[in-house]
Amino acid sequence: MLDLRRRQFITLLGGAAAAWPVAADAQQGALPVIGILHPGSPEASAKYVASLRKGLAEAGYVEGRNIAIEYRWGHGDSGRLPELASDLISRRVAVIVTPGGVTAALAAKAATTSIPIVFVIGADPVQAGLVASLNRPGGNVTGVSSMNTGLAAKQLGLLHQLLRRDARFVVLVNPSNPQTRSTLSEVQAAASAMDQQFEAVTAATYHDIGPAFGDAVRKRADALLIIADPLFASRPVQLATLAARHALPTIYALREFAEAGGLMSYGSNFTELFRQAGTYASRILKGEKPADLPILQATKFELVVNLQTAEALGLEVPATLLALADEVIE
Repeated sequence: MLDLRRRQFITLLGGAAAAWPVAADAQQGALPVIGILHPGSPEASAKYVASLRKGLAEAGYVEGRNIAIEYRWGHGDSGRLPELASDLISRRVAVIVTPGGVTAALAAKAATTSIPIVFVIGADPVQAGLVASLNRPGGNVTGVSSMNTGLAAKQLGLLHQLLRRDARFVVLVNPSNPQTRSTLSEVQAAASAMDQQFEAVTAATYHDIGPAFGDAVRKRADALLIIADPLFASRPVQLATLAARHALPTIYALREFAEAGGLMSYGSNFTELFRQAGTYASRILKGEKPADLPILQATKFELVVNLQTAEALGLEVPATLLALADEVIE
């Protein structure tokens, strides 16, 4: 009789132990899930994703404690984004955050009309077809725009101010970005207004970036403008290194490029934009609707000049340009 009771107790204990992981999984499954859809890689985007999590944490949401986050990375292949978006939807996520440009946001929007979407893009979201208006987005999509793609003319002007002479400008663009055509039109108008020559080279994947610099050299580029794009934003060290190797004065959209050894950058602070996206995702988790959340726009743009790189290129930065700089790296 004693042996029978001992066996029953051991069986009961074993059954309880086996049930514990199930209970833990059930508790984890009860957490609201945020899906992150990004065309880049986790390594290159770590700084920005940390800012997004900061925005969530400021509103009381901490990954692993009261929210879960599902990450889907394109690793430089934007063609995978529709499939990755569908996968997130099958996971029944509460919100999809697309902090990787227009292509990711459009892929998410095409995949669902019910799950809220929060984007971080550089373009005008109305022009891109993401929302109905900036103040009243409508539908299930809202987010943050840096408006960086509208800065190409200003960036070209800064390069011209640096060189102080007639120059042949080459622009590096991603042909798979739906905003590329309008951006090139903007650059063409700016170059014509300055009576300067301009040509474009393209890179649609990580592997195309090196050959694109070779194309720029063959086109006898005097200076290079790299258009804001998630593909390029995830490769600051590679792009800065290639510009130095080919002795090309280059301007970028993000300060991280100047910090990595690039000559100049002019654009908005993306780490702050990602934090704001985390804040918006938090507000949606608390019950607000994307349709009622106005599009947040960058209001501050910063110019960073790397004097070490200028010296290595044999360039003297005009005092007037230095006076405009928000930061000078010496």
